[in-house]
Amino acid sequence: MSDAIVVFDLRYTLEGTWEEPQAVKQAWDHAHTLATLQGLVNRESPRLYTYFVKNGQHDIDRYWWNKYRAEGKWLAKRDTLVYPDILSLIAAFSGDIKGVVVYDPNVPATSNVASAVAGADGLIAVRYDPDEGSLYHQLVETGLRLPVKVRLVKKNGKPVFTGSGKIPGTSRPSSGSAKNDAYRWFIEHYLKKGKCNTAFGAYYIDQYWMTNPTRINRNHHTLSNHDYFVSQKAFFFDLSPWADEPATDDPSQQPGTDLETLKEFLLLAYQQNGNGNTFTHIGGFPPWAFKYTQHAGGKHGDVPTEWEYSRIISAYNAFKDADAIGYGALANASFWQHYPLKDVYPQEQVTDEELVARGYLTADGKLVENGKEYLVFYVGDYDAASWLSQTTPTLWDDPNRGKVPLMWCISPVLAQRVPMAMEYRRSSATPNDYFAAADNGAGYLMPGMLQVPRDVSGLPDATAQWAVHNMPYYKQWGLSITGFVIDGEAPGLNKDGLDAYAQFSPDGIVPQKVPLTLLHDRMPVLRSDEDVNQEDPATAAAVIVNRVDKRPLRFHWFRNILKSPSWYVQVVDEVHKRNPNIELLDGATFFALYRKYLENTPEAARGSWPNH
Repeated sequence: MSDAIVVFDLRYTLEGTWEEPQAVKQAWDHAHTLATLQGLVNRESPRLYTYFVKNGQHDIDRYWWNKYRAEGKWLAKRDTLVYPDILSLIAAFSGDIKGVVVYDPNVPATSNVASAVAGADGLIAVRYDPDEGSLYHQLVETGLRLPVKVRLVKKNGKPVFTGSGKIPGTSRPSSGSAKNDAYRWFIEHYLKKGKCNTAFGAYYIDQYWMTNPTRINRNHHTLSNHDYFVSQKAFFFDLSPWADEPATDDPSQQPGTDLETLKEFLLLAYQQNGNGNTFTHIGGFPPWAFKYTQHAGGKHGDVPTEWEYSRIISAYNAFKDADAIGYGALANASFWQHYPLKDVYPQEQVTDEELVARGYLTADGKLVENGKEYLVFYVGDYDAASWLSQTTPTLWDDPNRGKVPLMWCISPVLAQRVPMAMEYRRSSATPNDYFAAADNGAGYLMPGMLQVPRDVSGLPDATAQWAVHNMPYYKQWGLSITGFVIDGEAPGLNKDGLDAYAQFSPDGIVPQKVPLTLLHDRMPVLRSDEDVNQEDPATAAAVIVNRVDKRPLRFHWFRNILKSPSWYVQVVDEVHKRNPNIELLDGATFFALYRKYLENTPEAARGSWPNH
């Protein structure tokens, strides 16, 4: 094949009524096989691009393609080839694949195992379906007749994994769950043998999705997200984090069986990653609309499930790149991973001289008593590559961006999968766009779970390892502030945890479980406050003004989730109508002034303010 980029349009799988089971099966089968193919052929260089993800009327994959096909950009002047159907596409790349891994339609977990096997062994994943017209029939039984190298279902369609006896090919007793046996088979045959890259994991819904495919956006099988993790030879899973009930998709299992398997994955990854010196980067998020929550007959809510999963993985030096439901679909990360970033994306930091000149500080370094209340918005949530990619045309490209100062909080680790989105936001930023890190740094984990005692894992303290992990990301992206630290049900930051953040986020952090105010060495620490996400700007402004009136200090932080610059402009206008002394600041100015306040207010610096 030439060095032309192959382009394939997969959007046909999202069309139609899906009233016929065959249409749903095709949507799943074509997306899954393509994702594993893409992960293989894009492993070393960008060769295969697909159109798939849409956000409303915005065609996300065309948006990024067109942006970087422009003159002078990365993909300018590259030749392209277009294939009309998936069979001709696979035939064109047949020299790049070693065969097929076939999985069991009656054991949903085998679809995730198949993605992991595909990455490790250089195979494409195909669901067993002997019906004429199925992808399996066209690729294995007729047509290309690709060799089957790994079978996760018997040749006659009967299950390999039954939840009884011994796990196939091992002396290990069954877990009593076919679901967990499939994952434990992978652990024995691949993970323990060093056949996959434990620096990467992938948490995406398995083929259970087909039982209710229209529950959420049609692209939320999230198979398009697999390609990057296949390219990295990651392990895949879809497991409940709860110990106190069976997984809702496997109700006959003993409570906590899924969690035991998850912990086994995580501990082996920790050990193979130099005892946690490399943190495991896990893409994906609990599929809360389908499984493991009250939506699916469980007893836990959505956010508690998110936090429990975070708490568990953090105990093993793993973080999530949180492709959560709503904007969870991402395509072509295996392609974009090759985008050439700069070594450094610096940001200008505010100086005392500038603060004096702007009328915020006196000449001797004290806050000017001007009656102002200072406000900063945590502009989020950008802790997921999928969310960053999908919201760039809808939110970042808002024509009102730049009219008010905004602190865009984006996890720098997203540059692994969407470097083109990271660079575009930097290159098109206005002077009013300032960047800080999202929760909770270079990856979403709960840092309190890195501190000893680590009751979930019993592992050594990892706060120093977390600092080492974060420092290169913060340096590359010119970051010195972490806009939010989600503690959830984990312990709050202790001295070791605060020391770690002071090394890479010296200009400020905003955790949940700290005193209202604190100066740790020279790092300003402000406790997080309310989420403000009301759609109506006047209602949001009223919440802000009422909360400012009740707080005992001049510095106020509010978190917003996926709000447009136009919304912020209207909110600020409404705030000023109610209280003209509230001033919205950029992140650098806000935290620089807050540090000065702490340095000049000993009781606040010591964290001895009353709680409010």
